[in-house]
Amino acid sequence: MTQQAAALQTYNNELVKCIEDLCSKRDELNRQIQQEEEEKERLQHDIGVLSEKLDRVTKSLSQRRAARATFDRTIAETEAAYTKILESSQSLLSVLKQEAGNLSKATEPRRKEH
Repeated sequence: MTQQAAALQTYNNELVKCIEDLCSKRDELNRQIQQEEEEKERLQHDIGVLSEKLDRVTKSLSQRRAARATFDRTIAETEAAYTKILESSQSLLSVLKQEAGNLSKATEPRRKEH
């Protein structure tokens, strides 16, 4: 019976050691889980902050693009109007020169024909 008792004691010791090893591994796993949960929370917070920042930048970009479109439209309209003014000025100058030439001819002393 002593041999059986010794064998039983050996099995008991091994069983206790196995249980302690499993508990130790579980504790390590719990520590790793806790670290990853903390990292997950930090990442979720960072994602929230970045999402808000992205929304602000997206809205700002949209407003700036709209302003740029307004500038582009205003510049195009102004350039078109300026071109028309130049064309009108050129036409006016041409008409004025023609009229001045006609007036000059009309006011020249007439030559007497002999």
